[in-house]
Amino acid sequence: MPTDCIPFKETGYFSQLICDYLAEAESLKPFYNRFPSIENFEDQIKQKQENFSQKNRSVLVKTLQEQYNLLQTSEATDTNIRLLADNKTFTITTGHQLNLFTGPLYFLYKIVSTINLTKQLKIQYPEYNFVPIYWMASEDHDFEEINYFNFKGKKIRWNKNASGAVGDLDTNGLADVLDLFAKELGIGNNAKYLKSLFENAYLKHDNLAQATHYLANALFGEHGLVIIDANNKDLKTLFIPQIKTELFNNTSFQKVTETSKHLSQVSENYSIQVNPRDINLFYITKNVRERIVYKDQKYSVLNTTFSWTKEQLLKHVEEAPERFSPNVIMRPLYQEVILPNLCYIGGGGELAYWFQLKANFEANNIAFPILLLRNSVLIKTKQQADKLNKLGISNKDLFLKRDSFINKKVREISNIDIDFSEQVKHLKSQFESLYKLAELTDQSFVGAVASQEKKQINGLVHLEKRLLTAQKRKLKDQVERMTDLQYQLFPNYSLQERNTNFSELYLEFGTDLIPQLIKNLKPLQGQFLILEI
Repeated sequence: MPTDCIPFKETGYFSQLICDYLAEAESLKPFYNRFPSIENFEDQIKQKQENFSQKNRSVLVKTLQEQYNLLQTSEATDTNIRLLADNKTFTITTGHQLNLFTGPLYFLYKIVSTINLTKQLKIQYPEYNFVPIYWMASEDHDFEEINYFNFKGKKIRWNKNASGAVGDLDTNGLADVLDLFAKELGIGNNAKYLKSLFENAYLKHDNLAQATHYLANALFGEHGLVIIDANNKDLKTLFIPQIKTELFNNTSFQKVTETSKHLSQVSENYSIQVNPRDINLFYITKNVRERIVYKDQKYSVLNTTFSWTKEQLLKHVEEAPERFSPNVIMRPLYQEVILPNLCYIGGGGELAYWFQLKANFEANNIAFPILLLRNSVLIKTKQQADKLNKLGISNKDLFLKRDSFINKKVREISNIDIDFSEQVKHLKSQFESLYKLAELTDQSFVGAVASQEKKQINGLVHLEKRLLTAQKRKLKDQVERMTDLQYQLFPNYSLQERNTNFSELYLEFGTDLIPQLIKNLKPLQGQFLILEI
């Protein structure tokens, strides 16, 4: 199974912030706790062990057992849930939205990274246990972000009027989506499995959270994955102290604002991902997830009639903590309160906003987890790999933007030299003697020489571009074959993992797909993987 790796920085698809983090830039160290090396987990284990109570473990285990009550649980998952009661058991967590049929491929890569890191940690620290967690973002309310997936260049979309937390959405209308998807899938055993997986997940469960729970469990249950829906009263009860702090002290607004200011001062290339509000909590009921605001001595919920005095709200938090839903600023804190977690695995955008949160964790006396960039993968078929070899296209070539890719390959395959850099160099050396002559005769002549040099160099550059354009036309068929192949692997001129749904690859590779990912993804390697299956 041929593999290759490219440093994230060399792909051109990752931000300066993430590249600096992977390089362990000194300027970023104040914004995270420990860098994700296998050795640094020893101190993270000790810190979390002191920072997580047995009471929280008991509530967590009871809740998970209830949530898995109606699912066929693998022995590995069942064992992992029971192990969470032991104070020598810790979690590695990734989170993801409830995208229809998992959404883009990186859903798989997040979870495989999480599973594989727990295995690596068990080898390094055999006296402890490590459980992979998938945190379902069931409280999100942006339906338009999750109601579709891409399949062979087409959008398979679930059209529905939706409001409130997406996890509570009923699955009405998904039978029509399955009918459309089934026609696109065609025939064969792999297509048959995908149809049954979609049907069992979405047509046999009442809401999107249950459907996603079933789906992720079907794909990864045998590997011991534990899936959690944190939209739960018992779990929210553990978070009551932090809810009160957020409502009445505005702690996260102050701390995240300060951190964001410091982070932006480190580099003008670092973009701030999230901006805190005075209160970073939503109020959640059936079909409603709206912001809580404080105005005129009253706490109220936007676009509703809900309002309270401070005393009334204090009582309401105690009686119904499940009604208080953390936003993007507070969700990571909630996660670390209810899980004995050591490390969060996420994409570049996710890690970027985590860097804004450390001071808020410290203010709440909650251990800040290790942050790990998830594995990224480009998957090629053997047929695609053979074509790439015949066309002389390297893995690094594939990551070039389209125009740069075409220009580079045309220059390589052309039977004439389209690089005029030597001519430009020769021209500049000739003008050096003219400059010396100008300085000896009349200083005003220097400007005329410079103007002529610029004109002639520009002329050469223009000629080079025209020659390149002419060669593109002449080599049109070869260029089309190369660009078509690049587009297959980089659909919509973006990373495969951000566009393609796993079903497209499952049609090709079937039951080999996930085992090959489990075999080849190395979460602490810190490079982009190119995998031929």
